[in-house]
Amino acid sequence: MTLLDNDHFLVELAKLFQKCRTSNQHTITITLKHYDGRTKPYPKNEAQQSLKGEDLCLFRVKLGDKKISTVVRIKK
Repeated sequence: MTLLDNDHFLVELAKLFQKCRTSNQHTITITLKHYDGRTKPYPKNEAQQSLKGEDLCLFRVKLGDKKISTVVRIKK
């Protein structure tokens, strides 16, 4: 999966929508998740600690075998 900056993600998303319209692939999957910035799981012997970090959202898009993603900072 390719992690892109926000502007490049939007450009690639538009390309995927265009590709979806012109090809036989008719399903684009968009996933939005809360993201705490961790890339590794918590150790089993350590209790999960809720660390107050930056509020982030992870956007993922899939069309066929093409996958893209981006991390967006939440503005309050």
